[in-house]
Amino acid sequence: MTTGARRLSFIDALRGAALVLMVVNHTARDWLDPAMGWPRVHLIYASLLLPAALFLFLAGFSLPIAYRRAEPPPALAGLLRSFARRGLGIVGAGYLLNALILREQPLWSGGVLQTIGLAIVLAGALLPVAHHRRVQTMLVALVILLYLTFAAAVPALGRWSQAHPELARALFNDFPLWPWLGAAILGLVVGSRWLDARARGPAQEARFFTRVALTGGLCLAAAVVAELTAPTRELGFARDLVLNRHWTPRGTTLLFIVGAVAATLASSYALAERRRASLGWLVVLGRTALMLYVVHQAIELTLVKELLGIRMTSWWVYAAATLALVALLVVLGRAWLAIRSSRHGGPAPGPPRGA
Repeated sequence: MTTGARRLSFIDALRGAALVLMVVNHTARDWLDPAMGWPRVHLIYASLLLPAALFLFLAGFSLPIAYRRAEPPPALAGLLRSFARRGLGIVGAGYLLNALILREQPLWSGGVLQTIGLAIVLAGALLPVAHHRRVQTMLVALVILLYLTFAAAVPALGRWSQAHPELARALFNDFPLWPWLGAAILGLVVGSRWLDARARGPAQEARFFTRVALTGGLCLAAAVVAELTAPTRELGFARDLVLNRHWTPRGTTLLFIVGAVAATLASSYALAERRRASLGWLVVLGRTALMLYVVHQAIELTLVKELLGIRMTSWWVYAAATLALVALLVVLGRAWLAIRSSRHGGPAPGPPRGA
């Protein structure tokens, strides 16, 4: 089977899981009353750790699929145009979200959608050379350099942001391109290695994901050991990097995120591709993630928080309301897929294993 013969449900399911985590993060911020105290803060922190990292990693991880299945490989100019249209469309969606929903911040404020879109443009330009092992080694080194230089520059960037607040909102707001581009580049490298293994047959592909799972497990174990042996316990935002009141992981948190991304990637592959588990609702969320990312904020922020003025002081009520919102998003996602399918003259998709 060729790499591009069908959509791979393990990627869509993982993207859907990232969307669920982001929904939880947003509803915890906007629905739970601050009087809920530290449990609310801890839920916000825990649900923030993975979704943006997963979205950016998967943006890079998925890029080589269409490129490698094209015969002959597309010319560089055409490749750049294709990914520029795709990436800039996501950037535009981010600014549309600012204009219509996130009205408390300036229109030009950066966000995770802008970073994802620009990462697709920049990482997509690397596709013609990303399969070379030396290039991959250089890209991993670049990822490390991006992170280390950002971490070292945070104090200076804080002072610069105070002097240039408008530029700071555009460049260093929510998951800024520096250093979060590194997550997409790392995804591009891992995705290229995966396709190399896939081309060599199912056994090699299984071994590849076994190595990914082991890497993830080792990183998670190291994070636990580091946490247990730390002289002080600083669970929460105080332990990480904060610039312009926005968060970037460091230390044990960064180790945990790398391990969790690797472990969830391998687990999603094992469930969807090896065991053929039904992950239909997560796949639906993953296939419609961009649309639902905008729509869920219109519901939870504009409608529930701003228009209805609802604040929840019961964990049971909050949990039920969040589950109901996720269920509604699944229904909207299925409807969106059916509309798209009818426009292209195909049957409405059922719960796909990999459509």
